[in-house]
Amino acid sequence: MDILSRNIQDYLKHIYALTEDGGAASTTDLAARLGVAPASVTGMIQRLANAAPPLVEYRKHQGVRLTPHGEKAALEVIRHHRLLETYLVTMLGYSWDTVHEEACRLEHVISEEFESKIAAVLGHPTHDPHGEPIPNEALEMPADQALPLSALRPPQKALILRVRTENPALLRHLEQLGLVPGTKIQVVGYSSFDQNLTIHITQARNLQHVIGFSISSQIYVALQSFP
Repeated sequence: MDILSRNIQDYLKHIYALTEDGGAASTTDLAARLGVAPASVTGMIQRLANAAPPLVEYRKHQGVRLTPHGEKAALEVIRHHRLLETYLVTMLGYSWDTVHEEACRLEHVISEEFESKIAAVLGHPTHDPHGEPIPNEALEMPADQALPLSALRPPQKALILRVRTENPALLRHLEQLGLVPGTKIQVVGYSSFDQNLTIHITQARNLQHVIGFSISSQIYVALQSFP
């Protein structure tokens, strides 16, 4: 990866996250994710758009998107981050709710050789401890057909693929509920009034949970037809 400052890498990583499902990232959303003023975001985006080669495409009031060069740089730092999270959990015994900040500190400083050695030791994993896909060595993101759990209705069944949150308290809560990657579930109830879902964990005969949209929208699943 070309030498980019930590600040620039963070911008590219967050722009990727905000545009991953299509569309452009607004300066307001980007400012909220980065914890900085919108004016600061506008200044940095203009700098990235004027870089050689440009890292983003930006049109006032229409948001920002990554260029191919910007996307490659974003995927490199995302690969570092997710490999580091996997290494910390698998090899060093970290829990999945404690690895994010550690990986954020390390993702900017490891060498490509170190990255390759981590990947080899781990057996070239395709997903991190939260189920998020890890870009491969060619910086290609694996195809993903996951749906948010919030989109399911009774009596649909699904396999939890990933949890898209960095909130340690929420990750601990989901682990206590058993709503982690690899868990088979069935939606057995839905409230149109408050969008609450009643979830049955199929591996546990009598275990059900009622979860709200703020949680179900952060859990991604694949529809299944298991018994």
